[in-house]
Amino acid sequence: MLSELDPAAVRPSMELLTSMLSLAGGLPEAQLTKLRPLVRRLVEELTRQLATQLRPALTGLANPRPSRRPGGRIDLARTLRANLAHTRRLDDGRTVVVPERPVFSTRTRTEADWRLVLVVDVSGSMEASVVWSALTAAVLAGVPTLATHFLAFSTAVVDLTDRVDDPLSLLLEVRVGGGTHIAAGLAHARSLVTVPSRTIVAVVSDFEEGYPLAGLLGEVRTLVASGVHLLGCAALNDRGVPCYSVPVAEQLVAAGMPVAALSPLELARWVGDRVRGGSR
Repeated sequence: MLSELDPAAVRPSMELLTSMLSLAGGLPEAQLTKLRPLVRRLVEELTRQLATQLRPALTGLANPRPSRRPGGRIDLARTLRANLAHTRRLDDGRTVVVPERPVFSTRTRTEADWRLVLVVDVSGSMEASVVWSALTAAVLAGVPTLATHFLAFSTAVVDLTDRVDDPLSLLLEVRVGGGTHIAAGLAHARSLVTVPSRTIVAVVSDFEEGYPLAGLLGEVRTLVASGVHLLGCAALNDRGVPCYSVPVAEQLVAAGMPVAALSPLELARWVGDRVRGGSR
């Protein structure tokens, strides 16, 4: 049985994690307790691997500032200015500056934080994308310039933002299944917007909307008109192949929301471009 596998011996993979989470959903708490160490190791290792991939795409999301603490590269210009009073004349007549107070470059938060709202479809066909979304959210939540929210929706919306820094807890809390009401997820996201120009709303879905499209298109147009950075991410199956409604996606694009089949790395690059001031 999966619950009897040695957590230290298994090879982490998305396929195994997805299978484990499918099994966990139907287990009583006593059996789930036995399964939890293995699920935790899979989640931690996969999140670490993903973070290694995403980190280069997220660099530069902070601004350099001078610091007296070592930790970054030495700032030669500031070090010179700070130590002009500490000069010494050498035997050959040259004058040198003695850097008694070196100044290093470090990083700081940008002046105003950005808000990232991941609106994740957890209807029955979305299992693989839900796992990727949770792991990606955990990595993005570690970026100091982003306040990352996680909204899970089927026919109702559940705000799981308080679990976003613990992907295991998040994944065990999500219940995949039910219908699809994307408009409800976007309406909830809209309620979180305070500074539209610094808010990113990314919808992960197969776009098989189960409610009238007029409501969904209206939410998209409202968000776009407000200045929110909006993106539709097509669902990916466990082989990374896009699975989504092309006709609905085409209408969303016409309403102003770009739709693309993005890997977590490509999504991180897109988010990084927005926060660094890239064009919409």
